[in-house]
Amino acid sequence: MGKSSSRIPKIATTTLLFSTTYLTTTVPITEGKLADRSRLHHAQKLKAEKAHHAPIRPIEGPRYRHLHRYNSVQDEPSPAVATPKKKKTKDTTTKWKQKKQQTTTASTTNHHLRGSSSAAPTQNKEHIQDLLGPNNNSNSNSNIQSPSSEIERKLASQLTGCCYNYQDSSASTLCELYGHDCESGETNSHDSDDEDCSQEGLSFIGVSFSVQTKKGNPYSYHLCDQFPMENIIDRNYDYVMSMDEDGWLVGGGYKSFDYSGKMPYIDSSHTELLRIGSLDPEYGGTSFDQVYSAMESISFPPFSIFPEYVKGGGGHQSNDGDNDQETVPSSDITLIVSVVEEYGDDDNYSQYEKFLDDLFTAMDNVGGGPCMDDHDTDPHVSMARGVKFKSSYHMAQYMYSANLEVSVWQAMYPDGVPIGSNSYASFPLGGKNKREYVGYGNLYFFFDRANITKAFSPNRGLSESEEYYATLYINGGSSSFYESVTEIGFDYSGSQDNGDSEWEHNPYSWNALMAKHDMTDGWDLPPNCEQEGETFFGIPMSRKSDSNLQSTSTFQEQFDFDYLADYNFTYLKSFGTNHGWLIGEQIGNGAGSIVDKDTAHIPLFYVGTTNPDMGGMSLSDMIKVAKEIDFGKLYIKPAFVFVDDDGHVKLQFEADANSALGYLYNNLCKMIGISWNYDNPYNSLGKYTACSMHASGDRAAYGCGPDNENTGGFCPQMTLAYSVRFQSEDHAAAYLERSNNYIDYWRSLYPSGVAVGSSKFCKNGGCLGLFLNRYDLYYVFQPDLGGSWVEYNGASVAPTYSPAPTWQGGCDNPKNKHLDRCFRKDIRMNRASVAWDSLGAIGQLSVLLMSFMATTLGLSVFMVRARKKKRRNESYLSFFIRDLTRKKRKKKKSRLKRKIRKKGMPEELGEDIFLDHHHPGLGRAEAAALVHVHARDHGVDHQPVQDQHVRHTAALAVELEDQLLAIPKAMLVPSLIYFNHSKT
Repeated sequence: MGKSSSRIPKIATTTLLFSTTYLTTTVPITEGKLADRSRLHHAQKLKAEKAHHAPIRPIEGPRYRHLHRYNSVQDEPSPAVATPKKKKTKDTTTKWKQKKQQTTTASTTNHHLRGSSSAAPTQNKEHIQDLLGPNNNSNSNSNIQSPSSEIERKLASQLTGCCYNYQDSSASTLCELYGHDCESGETNSHDSDDEDCSQEGLSFIGVSFSVQTKKGNPYSYHLCDQFPMENIIDRNYDYVMSMDEDGWLVGGGYKSFDYSGKMPYIDSSHTELLRIGSLDPEYGGTSFDQVYSAMESISFPPFSIFPEYVKGGGGHQSNDGDNDQETVPSSDITLIVSVVEEYGDDDNYSQYEKFLDDLFTAMDNVGGGPCMDDHDTDPHVSMARGVKFKSSYHMAQYMYSANLEVSVWQAMYPDGVPIGSNSYASFPLGGKNKREYVGYGNLYFFFDRANITKAFSPNRGLSESEEYYATLYINGGSSSFYESVTEIGFDYSGSQDNGDSEWEHNPYSWNALMAKHDMTDGWDLPPNCEQEGETFFGIPMSRKSDSNLQSTSTFQEQFDFDYLADYNFTYLKSFGTNHGWLIGEQIGNGAGSIVDKDTAHIPLFYVGTTNPDMGGMSLSDMIKVAKEIDFGKLYIKPAFVFVDDDGHVKLQFEADANSALGYLYNNLCKMIGISWNYDNPYNSLGKYTACSMHASGDRAAYGCGPDNENTGGFCPQMTLAYSVRFQSEDHAAAYLERSNNYIDYWRSLYPSGVAVGSSKFCKNGGCLGLFLNRYDLYYVFQPDLGGSWVEYNGASVAPTYSPAPTWQGGCDNPKNKHLDRCFRKDIRMNRASVAWDSLGAIGQLSVLLMSFMATTLGLSVFMVRARKKKRRNESYLSFFIRDLTRKKRKKKKSRLKRKIRKKGMPEELGEDIFLDHHHPGLGRAEAAALVHVHARDHGVDHQPVQDQHVRHTAALAVELEDQLLAIPKAMLVPSLIYFNHSKT
């Protein structure tokens, strides 16, 4: 035994060595796996007890990186030290343009995913060295390896923070290093001709075409029975390739789990009649009360609406990918409508013109602000923005299909039709007001395109003709028109279908830079992807919003982004979209922006559509793949605030390719990136997608930043607002300077980055989220395979996946409370609760019904008994108390029973009973023996029979014991009682 046991370690060592050698030589390591963390675990063990009882502090990068740096890593390049910030000179703009031109020239020479072996041009390196100062060596790019080699990660840069090369650099210095302008203020500014209006707004008075459909948002209003708007949209992506993040604004809206990942908004289709603009009187706007007072002071008839045609045009043309590379043109899709003008006898002005004149007069009387338009708006319905079709042919086919539907509407309503519905609704949506009848011909005040706050009824009902047309579609009268109308009877050449030019989307023109996408425009999809999608992996950064209409959880407590928002419009003029500040908009904001909850986030990896039939990957598969990646805490560090080429205000975070965030990006690309440039993804589950916006060969080292190659999709940014329009360039420069002052404070507060989290969400910080869209966080993954859980719609459930506890102390350590094993141990359901839940809904309902029936039956019995036995003038309650408290009397036994038990049963009586009633065929002696035996078995005192013949018969009766047992026990006594009474 001793010899064999001593050889076991040698055999195990040899086996382990052989297995390790075999794996390293034969199996390529392509799946994401965490590197050795023994030194980090050793440091955690030494601090286990202190950390267990330590007070709550920001989750900042560990300081031992600085204290024991040379003990862990000796060959790491020294961190960069920035020189003091220089004062701005007069020729700053000129120098900036020259530097930007140099950077652009350098980047365009190497715009493929896999760059050349040189990490950066020589001029760019010299420029970076000049910014960082003479005391820094040019080793900032030493970590960048050639694209042909695999990126190796070093322990010192993995999980203990991030962003050390530019630790002491200011926000303005980093802004220039990343190739942006944060000083000149050269952005889209819109100086107003009216100096009294300092805030443009989006509020208006108009007509709603909102409908509620099966595939749309279930909370959408149904205010239009006349036009089935869902018939003129392409929800199935037969013609359309992509759109902006809002998707179709008509046709019912979107559900939360739509394959496209569009924003889950309600149907907001409408046409404006008068743009009110800002609602803040201090900035030249008009208040709610003034608008309501003006509308209630005038009267108007139900106006009829006539559909004209569907058109395209007014494209966005975002700066996705390479500017030199041609992309698919994008445009807006619009339904042109008109208000039917009716004239009275001897009237020179139509009723609609009179309404507009009365409305302007009423607004002036109540003191309407100068931000209100001084003319009516051309009626139209915005259907979608930033739409990209698959080709010019698909665009022409869509325009024909949509306008053929409009032709049917024109045939149905030759003179127009009042818009309305035979439904009920309350305004605003989700408010405390009661649901009221909608009716026909209403006008509505829209605070923003998605929120109707008040409805105004016309001064009369519908005429017989108007009522016929208004209810024609819902009464089933449209089928004949759909059968008869087969051609378009009007000219829709204004649809901008580009019939003279032909173009087609080339999916092989896709490049990795397109991952840095303008969300107000459509995507250029990669090969084999038939549907766009907004689903992505990222870092949740939102906080609880002040909005009462929308609410969200607090996902991080380290940054308060309200300091970066200009809610008072000190610097801003307006927004180019219906969205305001994406970090949480206020109710009653003067600009009339959509009141959204805080949707702050850092997108890391766009997975695309969740529809496998269109080339995408299902949500369940995305979750399975993410659970396979063993990543460390995701440390982030703000760099600067800037305005990008699309006019969006963004917050840039340092793009450290050697951080845990860069490691995670690398593995997501290797596992679920698209096949590109002879690189194919791999994961053990065999789940892939063709709609990811990242290539399998992309790496964090190819991303943005001075240390990276600026050819890939890794660039952690957070969008603060879309298409911001400043009052002037000076205002833009002042805003950027103020914002970057806060960034400098955060950089000093977290010099080695911070793993964000909160006391109720990701307590240890550094979690990864799976977003359905920027609005809905769906799933959360903790670092170090620490578990994952569903986080949706402001609620969360218990962790659904986790390994054994990873911290010391097992389930006694609070750090392991979130794991499955510890959760089930600490939170055990009561047996009664388990039994009750096991019944199910039907079983629980049955138990409740039986209990109710038993209760009512008991009450009925009590009422009957009370009516019979209660005293005169005694209440039911008094009787109930008296009945409960009285002593129950013992029941008296009958005289016959007492006599039989005391004296025994007479011999002759027993023999007669057996002879006459039960065994008429027996003689007297046999009956006497049977009575004797039966009386003995039932405890009756019966005198033995002395007759010899009777004794012999009794002996025979014993043998018939089995037959006697068949005689009922209670048969004898009732028969005796009956016989006794009959004798009496």
